[in-house]
Amino acid sequence: MAEEKISEEQVLARASQGDREAFGTLYERYVERIFNYIYYRTGNVDDAEDLTARVFQRAMNHIVNYTDRGVPFSAWLYRIAHNLVANWHRDRSRRQEIPITETPIIAKDTPPEVSLVQSQEKDALLKLIRGLPSERQTLLILKFVEHLSNAEIGEIMGRSEGAVKSLYHRTLTSLRDEVESTVDFD
Repeated sequence: MAEEKISEEQVLARASQGDREAFGTLYERYVERIFNYIYYRTGNVDDAEDLTARVFQRAMNHIVNYTDRGVPFSAWLYRIAHNLVANWHRDRSRRQEIPITETPIIAKDTPPEVSLVQSQEKDALLKLIRGLPSERQTLLILKFVEHLSNAEIGEIMGRSEGAVKSLYHRTLTSLRDEVESTVDFD
């Protein structure tokens, strides 16, 4: 493909006609965002890489059937990712293994006990978030990891901007209540 900047619609049209180079352009535009979404839903780099590859394999195999319904192409990719992650959670056993590569790294300038507490707090928060319903996890990832607006999140989730705001408020209130109920103030 030429170095010139072509529109999303043009790339999609070419990709849907079997142009693998055009699909490669779409892959490059979205792979990092989809990987981040999946990683925050699974908590495992290896699984996130595998599922991300499956998202784009599935998208490439079905792009000829893609129809523009007035929402961004990324919404279609997020829906594929959401479905694969849901299947992954359903099929996966309850026991979670943490690969050695994901052990906490202690910063040189930070006392080990501070790093340990910070790591434990982060793990506790991620555990709470992963315990939320799938829709709320998706909302938090799109909001805080992808930094999308409520309108963009609404397009991806198939909800109005107002519904996203309401869900966001309920989710944060629920998380706050959960944190407050688990914190020991003694």
